Amino acid sequence: MAFDADEEILQDFLVEAGEILEKLSEQLVDLERHPDDSDLLNAIFRGFHTVKGGAGFLQLEALVNCCHSAENVFDILRNHKRKVDSELMDVVLEALDYVNAMFEQVRNHEELTPAPDELIARLDALAQPEGEGAPTAAAQPEQEESEPAEDGGDITDDEFEQLLDALQDEKSAEVSSASSAGSAGVDQESSGDDEITDDEFEALLDQLHGKGQFAGAPAGEEEASGKEEKPAAKAGSAGGDDLITDDEFEKLLDDLHGKGGSPTAGGEPSASKEPAAPKQTSAPKQTSSPKEPASAKANASKPEKSKPAEKPEAKGAAAPAMPARENAPAAETTVRVDTKRLDDIMNMVGELVLVRNRLQRLGAESEDEHMHKAVSNLDVVTTDLQSAVMQTRMQPIKKVFGRFPRVVRDLARNLKKEVNLVMHGEETDLDKNLVEALSDPLVHLVRNSVDHGIEAPEVREKAGKPRQGTVTLSAEQEGDHILLFIEDDGAGMDPEVLRRKAVEKGIYDQDAADRLTNSECYNLIFAAGFSTKEQISDVSGRGVGMDVVKTKIGQLNGQLSIESELGKGSRIVIKVPLTLAIMPTLMIMLGDQSFALPLVNVVEIFHLDLTKTNIVDGRECIVVRDKVFPLFHIKRWLVRGGAGQEVPDNAHVVIVAMGTKQVGFVVDQLVGQEEVVIKPLGRALQGTPGMAGATITGDGRIALIIDVPSLLQHYG
Repeated sequence: MAFDADEEILQDFLVEAGEILEKLSEQLVDLERHPDDSDLLNAIFRGFHTVKGGAGFLQLEALVNCCHSAENVFDILRNHKRKVDSELMDVVLEALDYVNAMFEQVRNHEELTPAPDELIARLDALAQPEGEGAPTAAAQPEQEESEPAEDGGDITDDEFEQLLDALQDEKSAEVSSASSAGSAGVDQESSGDDEITDDEFEALLDQLHGKGQFAGAPAGEEEASGKEEKPAAKAGSAGGDDLITDDEFEKLLDDLHGKGGSPTAGGEPSASKEPAAPKQTSAPKQTSSPKEPASAKANASKPEKSKPAEKPEAKGAAAPAMPARENAPAAETTVRVDTKRLDDIMNMVGELVLVRNRLQRLGAESEDEHMHKAVSNLDVVTTDLQSAVMQTRMQPIKKVFGRFPRVVRDLARNLKKEVNLVMHGEETDLDKNLVEALSDPLVHLVRNSVDHGIEAPEVREKAGKPRQGTVTLSAEQEGDHILLFIEDDGAGMDPEVLRRKAVEKGIYDQDAADRLTNSECYNLIFAAGFSTKEQISDVSGRGVGMDVVKTKIGQLNGQLSIESELGKGSRIVIKVPLTLAIMPTLMIMLGDQSFALPLVNVVEIFHLDLTKTNIVDGRECIVVRDKVFPLFHIKRWLVRGGAGQEVPDNAHVVIVAMGTKQVGFVVDQLVGQEEVVIKPLGRALQGTPGMAGATITGDGRIALIIDVPSLLQHYG
C-alpha cells in the first residue's frame, strides 16, 4: 500500500480516477445498447487503462490487476475478436463494482480488498478471442502502441510517413535536393532497397546549417567507427563508415529545435527550412543497414514521433512555435478547493446578507438620501456576491443521474423486464448539498418506476404497447427552484386498489377512503408501511422506501406530487429550492414573536372573516373559491399562553402547501418577504417539532423558521 506517496499526487489520482469511474458505469450500460460503437469501446478501454496507470504509480497492485484484466477484455472487443453480450457485461460490471469498492478504500486510506480470483479468471477467459486460442503475440504490443495516438500523443509510423510525403511534395520547389532525398526515403517504403548516400546526407546537412558547419563530424567519427555502430544507427547514416556520435546528433537536434526544447514546442530556424528536418531524420529510419539491430532502428525514430504535431501549425503561421508555448499554461483553468472552505465563505456571505437586511431596515427609517443610495449599492453588491458564491457550490445534477443507467439495467435484468432509461437536463445546476441529499430519494423513485410501473414484456404486448418500457428522468430550473420528473409509460395506478389497501392497512375507514380524491389516493403510496405488492421480493413489497422519500424531500423544503393514468403510466414531480443555505421566506408575527414561513410552501394570502368558518369532521375549515381548506390557529401551538386567547373576528390567513395537500394558517400580522440565512438550532433544541432552524431578522431579533410538514404532523 503506497499511501506514503505525495498526498497531492494521491488527491490528483482520486479526482481523475473518480471522474473516469463515474463515466464508466454509464458508458458500460450504453455499450450494451450499442455493442458496435467503436468510439465507446475505445473510451472504455482508455478509462480502465488510465485508472490502471494511476494505480500502478501508487503501487496499488489489487486495483492494477482488476483494471488490467478488464482492459484486456476491451482490447479484444475493440479488435472485433469477440462480441458484446449480456453475460460478458455482467462480468465486466461486477469487476467495475470491485474497482469502485477498492477506489473507496483508497480514498479512506484503507487496505485494499482484491477482486476474487474467480472473477479475474472469468475476465481473463473473456480476454481470449471468441472460438480461438490465445491471441497472437503481436496483437497486444500493437494495441499498446496505437493507444497513445488515440489519446492525442504519438502517431504511428505509417501516419508519420504519410505526413512526410505530403510535406515533401509541398516543399519540393524550395529544397530540390532535400526533395530528392525525401523521395528516396518514400521509394524506400515500397522497395526496401534504395538508400540515401553519404554525399546526399552531407548535402542535406549543408542546406540546413550552411557549408562545412559539421564537416569535422564524419572524419572524427571514422576513427571510432568500429565501436560506434549502435549510435551510428541512431544517427542514421546509411554508409557504413561515416558516422556521427550521440552528442553530435543531440547537438543537431538542439540546432534544429532550440536548446532542450521538444520538437512540438521548440522554435525552428524558419518555415522554409522546416520540411528538410524530417527528411534528414526520416532517411535514417528507413535506410539503416541490414547489420543494424531493430532496437537501434526504433531508437532512431523516437525523436521524430512528436514532430509532425507541429507541422500543420507551421504551415500557416509566420511564428510557428511561440503560440504553443504561450497557450500551454492556459489549460489550468480550474482550482480544487476544499468544500469546508466554500461552506465558510457561504456562512460569511450569509452574515453579510443579515447585515444588509438590518441596514435596509435602518435605511427605510432614515430620510437621508445618501444613506438610501449607499444601502441600495450595498444591496446590489451583496446580491451579486451571494449569487457568485452560490455558483461556486453548484454542481450539475448529472452527478446524481450518472448512476441510474446501471441501476435500471441491473433491476430490469433481475426482474426480466425490458426498460429503456431516457435522461434530460443533466446539466441543470444545483447546490452541492442538494446533489448529495437527492441521491437516495431518486434511487427509490426510479426503482419504484421499474418495479411497480413498467409491466412485463408479454403483458405490454397484450396491451398493445411496445415490449420495451421507458422510464424518463428529467430536471429543469424554474425560478429559484429545481423541478425533477420521474415518468414511466407503465400500468399507472388504480385509485380503487389504493383505497382498498388503505382500508386493509387501517389507515382509513371505508367512508373516509371513499371520500378520497384520486390525487389523495396516489399520495397514499408515501404512507409508512404502505405497499401494493402482494409478495415481498428483494426489490420491494415491504412498504419501506417511499415514506423515506417523502421525509427526505420534506427536510429539503421540497414538495412531492404525483400524476397517474391507469394503463398510461405515472409521473412524480419533485420541487426543491436551488440552495439550502439562504432561503426566501414570508415573515409573520404571532403575538410579539417573529416566525419565518418558507416561501416555497406559501400558495396565497388573504384577509378572512373568521366568523364564517365551518366545522367538518370536527375540524375547522374555510371555503375559498369552492375549495375546502382545513384551518389552523398556529399561535395556539407556537406561542406560550396562545391557546387561552380569544379568537379575533378578522385575521390574515396564509394558505400553505405540502405536496398536493393545502391548509390555512391563521396569523396575527404579515411583515413581508425576506431572504434569511438558516442557522441550525443548538443541541438542546435540535429536533423541536415544527422548527427547521432559526435566523436573525432585519431588526436584529431572532426568528424561528417553521417546518410546515413537521408542524402539521406533530400538532395537526
